[in-house]
Amino acid sequence: MKHLVKLALVNIYQNKTRTFLSTLGVIVGTATIFLVIAIGKGGEAQVSEQFSKLNVGTIIVRSAMRGKVVDPLTEKDAELFAQSEYIASAFPVLFGNGDISYANYSQQSGFIAIYPEFQEKNNLTVWQGRPLGDEDEENRNKCVVLGGELAYVLTDGNPSEILGQTITINHRKFEVVGIYNRVGDSGSGMSYDDSAFLPYTVGKRYLLGKSANPTIFVQATELEAVQLAVEDITSVLNETHRGGGAEQFRILDAGSRLAAAQESARTMSLLLLAVATVVLIVSGIGIMNVMFVTVKERTKEIGILKAIGARKREILSQFLLEAVIISLVGGLLGVVFGYFAVPLLEFLDLPALPSVTGVLLGLLFSVITGIFFGFYPALQAAGLNPIEALRYE
Repeated sequence: MKHLVKLALVNIYQNKTRTFLSTLGVIVGTATIFLVIAIGKGGEAQVSEQFSKLNVGTIIVRSAMRGKVVDPLTEKDAELFAQSEYIASAFPVLFGNGDISYANYSQQSGFIAIYPEFQEKNNLTVWQGRPLGDEDEENRNKCVVLGGELAYVLTDGNPSEILGQTITINHRKFEVVGIYNRVGDSGSGMSYDDSAFLPYTVGKRYLLGKSANPTIFVQATELEAVQLAVEDITSVLNETHRGGGAEQFRILDAGSRLAAAQESARTMSLLLLAVATVVLIVSGIGIMNVMFVTVKERTKEIGILKAIGARKREILSQFLLEAVIISLVGGLLGVVFGYFAVPLLEFLDLPALPSVTGVLLGLLFSVITGIFFGFYPALQAAGLNPIEALRYE
């Protein structure tokens, strides 16, 4: 076996240009497979990270219509939802938009009126200052906690200065008592990072008034109970909103959104993997063509080997070894190039996460390519008639 490997390496080295051209396709194909899997893993990780800020057991109930709603949700609905054995908590939230001003700067942004428990359930933690508390709700304190991005924009990049200062929301004054850490996708349709948060009763009384149309955030007791909780919510809505029942409202659960987003990421990965496989097949055809040329060029050599006693199996093994070595080296180089390309993808804002799976799949595909497309030329070489091979010019 050792002499076959040595002979294969000598033949490969003596035909460096031909070997390089054969290897090039495998390098590209393996690097593509490696990067495709890295992009897929990066996409799934990014999706999971975005949704980690929102508990997957969260259910959001809101009106299905925009503008004025004939039969809106009420705080009473939240109380009825909370009576379900599958629901741990339910609380109303008010969303609004308006003119938010600080010093000489003003911009249109969102504001959210919440109960204190909303913060914990949605992973809202303060970067500076303090969160909204029960005393703010009980005393109707006109205070506000700003999302990280909104605080940054209002202060032109110096958010710390706004803490303890007064801002206006639709010409109403509020004291800034805290700034939240950034959270990314909230799952609610409004960016928490770009919003101002204030006590529920304060927002309803001073900013929204009679136009207040709450969205209700529900927390299921466990992930497996989400569907049962949705059924109980639907039953309550049908009972309390006889004008149209649950049909008037949208019931969204974060777990379904996460699953759908992850499935989309996996589908995209499979499509890209199919493209990479095509690249490897093309490179395999290239190896096969080069091996056919090699057999033709070395016909006389094959005849000599057979004349001195080389068996058909040994000829087959030698040529097959050459194809496998070419594809394996190409696979290793492809993985190396793939690793070097990952920072470039990240620079282009394309998430990529290298993995052992990507390395193994890339190498496996490259070796299979060498064996599959190298077998027939090797078989042809092994089947040559020694007398005709010696006469070949």
